[in-house]
Amino acid sequence: MRIPRIYHPAPLPEQGTVILSDEAANHLGRVLRMQAEQPILLFDGSGAQFPATLTQVSKKQVSATITARESYSVESPLDFELGQVISRGEKMEFTIQKSVELGVNTITPLFSARCGVKLNAERLEKKRQQWQKIAIGACEQSGRNVVPTINPVINLDAWCQQTFEGLKLNLHPRASYSINTLPDAPQKLRLLIGPEGGLSDDEIAMTREHNFEEILLGPRVLRTETAALTAITALQVRFGDLG
Repeated sequence: MRIPRIYHPAPLPEQGTVILSDEAANHLGRVLRMQAEQPILLFDGSGAQFPATLTQVSKKQVSATITARESYSVESPLDFELGQVISRGEKMEFTIQKSVELGVNTITPLFSARCGVKLNAERLEKKRQQWQKIAIGACEQSGRNVVPTINPVINLDAWCQQTFEGLKLNLHPRASYSINTLPDAPQKLRLLIGPEGGLSDDEIAMTREHNFEEILLGPRVLRTETAALTAITALQVRFGDLG
């Protein structure tokens, strides 16, 4: 059986006993039905992992004793931010989960003219918290010890106006260049993925004004979640650590 990896929301000691979060306790005790003396791996987002042994598993509380702190990283050398116009329902959750597994560092959900999602500020924050939990779960599954940030939702134009020292890319079905024609490896990269209906002409013009390079994935039109994951994979092959 694979040793479960569990995120702990507070800094962990190099040794000692810690009480796990309610969510972790529920997963270990009720879902996995683990018992005391079984091993787990904890991580707190600091870039290290902490081998531990369960010491108490009950309905009220689960605790574990940490035996060591191990520096261990599977982070991509590419500092990668995804700007994703919000898609409906599970499509957005799927994009976030798989983007984290593929090595993206930061995800910024965006509103654009053709975005089909309309939510008030309270519901947006609840969504962001849920997306952050999905990112944490993807880290637990993929072996990452650094948790990507899910930024608050902002409008596309505001995001494009932010200062960014790196390569900025916008997928465009009529672009002249592909990922393979991009220059040498950037240290930082921003990728913009539009909604199902695509960006408006005004929005495309605006991204050009803010020095976004337009790239083409291929001759077929891809759904927004397919486009995001295909582009991330291709960029990680070209500039990151996927071979």
